[in-house]
Amino acid sequence: MRKVGDRIRHALSFEILGLLIATPLGALLFHMPVHEMGVVALVGATIATTWNFIYNYVFDVILQRFTGTTLKSGVVRIFHAVLFEAGLLLMLLPFVMWYLGVTFWQALVMDISFAVFYMVYAFVFNWAYDRIFPLPEWQTASSSQRL
Repeated sequence: MRKVGDRIRHALSFEILGLLIATPLGALLFHMPVHEMGVVALVGATIATTWNFIYNYVFDVILQRFTGTTLKSGVVRIFHAVLFEAGLLLMLLPFVMWYLGVTFWQALVMDISFAVFYMVYAFVFNWAYDRIFPLPEWQTASSSQRL
């Protein structure tokens, strides 16, 4: 299982890179000023970083309890990303509505758009992170389960 320092590196690198991509993309896509989208992205990233740290720890504890390892298959990675984004969407929707002064439906479209972006981004980022920083326990894992 990953140590606290590794989890902090993971969460911060995930959010910083995500902010650098999502802020200008969101401003362009939703015709919003970059600074307003930047505030939404920064608040979202702060909430997401906290959620990321807690969620990944709990997910790994549960995964290890049920499977004996934290090694994730492709299907588990998809489930992991979808569940993470669903939880984050529920936390961010009220803030987006309030801060941007948009309707529930507009905020929902924005949140879902960002969630889709971040699901794909999370899948790719986490897969790459696990390949760059593999855990020793994965070296003894079955050859049928690849990173």
